[in-house]
Amino acid sequence: MAHAETPTLLGNQATSNAVAQVDIYDRLTRRLQAAGAEAVAVTSIAGHFCIDAFKDVSVLPVIDLLGVVAAAIDAAGYRRVGLLGTRGVMASRFYGALGDVEVVVPPGAGLDAVHDAYVAVASAASCAPEQRRVFFDAGRALVDEQGTEAVVLAGTDLALAFNGHDPGFTTFDCIDAHVSAIVSHAVRL
Repeated sequence: MAHAETPTLLGNQATSNAVAQVDIYDRLTRRLQAAGAEAVAVTSIAGHFCIDAFKDVSVLPVIDLLGVVAAAIDAAGYRRVGLLGTRGVMASRFYGALGDVEVVVPPGAGLDAVHDAYVAVASAASCAPEQRRVFFDAGRALVDEQGTEAVVLAGTDLALAFNGHDPGFTTFDCIDAHVSAIVSHAVRL
């Protein structure tokens, strides 16, 4: 396991500086390879803004969250989903990775409120009730007002808000799908 700095990653995402982020991933992956790793997974959803460029240079196979999630959402039969996560993930509609699935995000100031609450949760590694309310209200609006079938939890730290709490709507947790793919890959090795 190697850790990339969250503020640096979010800064690179916000400025679309894929070159700098890929360099960080490459350096960390080479360190993991030297320690005996046989595959690598970028566990930050925000960090997938440059995943294709990283896969092109990675010295190890990359277990790509975007592809895993796209396949799982397709298998679930969802055609219209809501999305919660960082501004970059939401604004890009999950980096366009969901193909024909219509992706809906909180409108206007709602997108900023979700982003700000998410960054606060990720920074504190805990979720306060008012932050949970932002996510639950935004999710309910995506389902009730925008007609989505499920809300995709497209932020690694959203588990802090949702696990053990019923939001009153169907969720799809990207991290659960990615972890399953990582475990499946590890079992095959």
